[in-house]
Amino acid sequence: MVTLGELVMILDLARQGLSVSAIARRTGLDRKTIRKYIAKGLEPPAYTPRPLRQTLVGPYEPYLRERLQTFPELSARRLLRDIRALGYQGGYTVLKDFVRTVRPKPKVQFERRFETPAGKQAQVDFAFFKTVFTDQPDVERIVWLFSIVLGHSRMMWARFVARQDLPTVLRCHIAAFEAFGGVPEQILYDRMKTAVLGEVEDPDQPAKGIAYNAKLLDLAAHYGFLPKACKPYRAKTKGKVERPFRYVREDFFLARTFRNLDDLNVQFVQWLDQVANVRLHATTQRVVVEHFAEERGHLRALPAGPFNTVLALERRITRDGMVSVAGNLYSVPDSTRRRTVEVQITAGAVNILEDGTLIASHPAQEGRGQRRIAPGHRTQSPPSSSKTTREEAKPEHEPRSATVTPRSLAIYDAIGRRLASQQGPQ
Repeated sequence: MVTLGELVMILDLARQGLSVSAIARRTGLDRKTIRKYIAKGLEPPAYTPRPLRQTLVGPYEPYLRERLQTFPELSARRLLRDIRALGYQGGYTVLKDFVRTVRPKPKVQFERRFETPAGKQAQVDFAFFKTVFTDQPDVERIVWLFSIVLGHSRMMWARFVARQDLPTVLRCHIAAFEAFGGVPEQILYDRMKTAVLGEVEDPDQPAKGIAYNAKLLDLAAHYGFLPKACKPYRAKTKGKVERPFRYVREDFFLARTFRNLDDLNVQFVQWLDQVANVRLHATTQRVVVEHFAEERGHLRALPAGPFNTVLALERRITRDGMVSVAGNLYSVPDSTRRRTVEVQITAGAVNILEDGTLIASHPAQEGRGQRRIAPGHRTQSPPSSSKTTREEAKPEHEPRSATVTPRSLAIYDAIGRRLASQQGPQ
């Protein structure tokens, strides 16, 4: 049997006047075959389907089709156990291949867009980024983007941070609320451990409840919002906050250089103010910042006082008088006696206590690997090789007696000789 290409070539050579023998020599086909296809003309060759190879699954096909029609989610492993009980001697792979061909296709459902009223909901999540800061070009850094997006206007507040720990999460919430000038009624969270601890049995109801981080609940009570955890494996529930991550990566992050984490956030805030939050949003067809101006009045008012919840830790003082907290080092006074102290972390500060008495208070440092020596903690001058900056306090007006004019050693030598000549020999 010849292919369609060979048939076309035979007819073309025949039209050119070549003899059957010449065509046979040119194509390598038998002369009888050449004559037959010249007589038939251009008619595609007919191929018969290959007969189905009988497999060990064959006797069980009606049973398998009936089971999958009734229960389309049944796994091939489950069906394997079922038909082996009926006498099946074949393997898993051939069964899986058959199941793939007969399993009913799931119905494609249209997604329903969920829009929230003004002031009703915000969504929070983290995104993962890698970069190299020009201050340390040999080190690849991992940074996280904390983002909170108001569901109605799509107004976004975000900050790049070095960690996803609880103090960072609390600090970002507070800064976002201050920037918005208010608080949404509820905030939707992914199952991040700093917010959602997991599911617990509810003694009052048969269904399971959500266990939230206690400090997050303190924050929610202080600002008056309701935390809500999205359902597991339902990423589309938080589309309003997750879709902008790709936008941030492609429109801002790529093809830029940053000196350090602070420079990264300075450039990012500028991009938010000049690009992201002043654009015409593709879904709402509203300018984000103008839409937010209408939503702002529906947000809950900020509380009168600051949020001062405390995370208590126990830390050991290093030999050079520093305490390690979240990858950064904070100083204690040289007069500190104990080697182990209590550290109390608030949303914006690191306080160090000895025997219940506050001995040091530092602003919380962003990033990692930073050292901070507070004013008055060191009584001796630093060695010449030290690169740690000290924030030493200086008096506004130094007393006159504290000012000493430097003099040459020759002057003191002359004074000593004169005193000796006046006293004379003893």
